Amino acid sequence: MTPAPVRGFTPPMNPALPRRRSPAWTLANCLTYGRLVAVPVLVGLLYWPNEKTARFAALALYIGAAITDYLDGYVARTYDQSSALGRMLDPIADKLLVAACLLMLAADHTIQGWTLWAAIVILCREILVSGLREYLAELKVGVPVSKVAKWKTTVQLVAIGFLVAGPAGETILPGTIQYGNGLLWVAAALTLYTGWDYMRAGIKHVIDDPR
Repeated sequence: MTPAPVRGFTPPMNPALPRRRSPAWTLANCLTYGRLVAVPVLVGLLYWPNEKTARFAALALYIGAAITDYLDGYVARTYDQSSALGRMLDPIADKLLVAACLLMLAADHTIQGWTLWAAIVILCREILVSGLREYLAELKVGVPVSKVAKWKTTVQLVAIGFLVAGPAGETILPGTIQYGNGLLWVAAALTLYTGWDYMRAGIKHVIDDPR
């Protein structure tokens, strides 16, 4: 026989655990937001490629955005401000900054001729790695950033900095555009290496995916 429930007794319920919200306004995230906001402003300044004031303003803004690329990760690690929102937005902000600058620099012919291929290689790699990361994230597989990839990012940011300075930079440092083009080719070579490295690390999981 089934025992009758005790009168006045309420069985314990399993309360739904509250979902932990990702903190939005940490210092680390605010640095990332700043980099996102800088992208359209930077594009606007590069619409006047022959104006020295606009070009130097674009360079100053670009340098500030590039510095936040390092600072947001440092702040997040040092002050325990890592969040899902930051992990999502940080690579998006980086890729938007690089892609917007390369496209504007190609449009005003700061990047031209064979060097356009270096820019194409960099952009294609960013798309490829982003797609691979998104796919592997569904499989709960992480893709760690290699030391060579960090060097690639540094060289790439410096190269684009020289090119953003462009003709205005030539008045202070003759050969600015030439230095930028040379470093962009170095970044493209490192891009090919790291892109293959990521593909080699991820392709096994793609082939073995049971779905």
